[in-house]
Amino acid sequence: MPKTLAIVTGATGSGKTELAIQLAESLQTEIISADSRQIYRGIPIGTAAPTAEELARVKHHFIGILNLDEYYSAAKYEEDVLTLLDTLWQKYDYVVMCGGSMMYIDAITNGIDELPTISEDIRKYAMELYTAGGLTALYDKLHEIDPLYLESCDLNNHRRLVHAIEITLQAGVPYSSLRTGKKKQRPFKIVKFAIDHTREELFNRINRRVDTMIAAGLEEEAKSVYPIRHYNSLNTVGYKELFAMMDGIMDRDTTIARIAKNTRVYAKKQLLWLSKDPNLIRLNPHQPLLPQALEHLKSV
Repeated sequence: MPKTLAIVTGATGSGKTELAIQLAESLQTEIISADSRQIYRGIPIGTAAPTAEELARVKHHFIGILNLDEYYSAAKYEEDVLTLLDTLWQKYDYVVMCGGSMMYIDAITNGIDELPTISEDIRKYAMELYTAGGLTALYDKLHEIDPLYLESCDLNNHRRLVHAIEITLQAGVPYSSLRTGKKKQRPFKIVKFAIDHTREELFNRINRRVDTMIAAGLEEEAKSVYPIRHYNSLNTVGYKELFAMMDGIMDRDTTIARIAKNTRVYAKKQLLWLSKDPNLIRLNPHQPLLPQALEHLKSV
């Protein structure tokens, strides 16, 4: 019988963690995190990482395994997760994946193209290019080395632009020439769930969670990593705003409001990504979630 990867995804703050734990407990299996920030250690509050109590309920993988200065990519995630699954399938018929990093989810469900590992020198050069010249410098460089990529990319997403420059320089050929877009076949079934809150419900949950994070010590956590704020792992909502507050750019009330606003903006991007997925199973948040998920798994 084919094995099944049950993926609990969705926008930030939607309740993925608790549902994934309940699902894994019911299926008597383990959880693979698909969160590009929870993979780093030392920042559990700002990344909403599972608590010690939640981690004790179910074994989790890819939580807090990297130092903040370590480089990681969706391509490496694909490789590492598929290797882990080969082991887990020997013990379980089901494995649960949980997270909202859509590039990580996509790497497992569809696969990504084989790309070179980026050297430290090239990574440093590409980031310095952005730091010194902003988006304009990235546009100019890509116009020189991969103009075709500029025609289809998100021109406001500096991470994607930096990544394209890194790949092009490392490979010696345009990044656009390496992107095949071909879906890889997996030797297991994939079922994807998301909790289908209304936008108003989701945004209210986000606002409450930001308040909870602040009360839990997010400011102190950000202060502890402020000296290394230039690391890419800390270039994320919550820390960026608090670093600006520490630099005297914003007052505290404005900072907290900005964290909530930017989290809602990030959630909108996740919802847009999810809206394009015809295979996503949407669960009704006003009914018990676990029975809904289990019923869909039985029917697959």
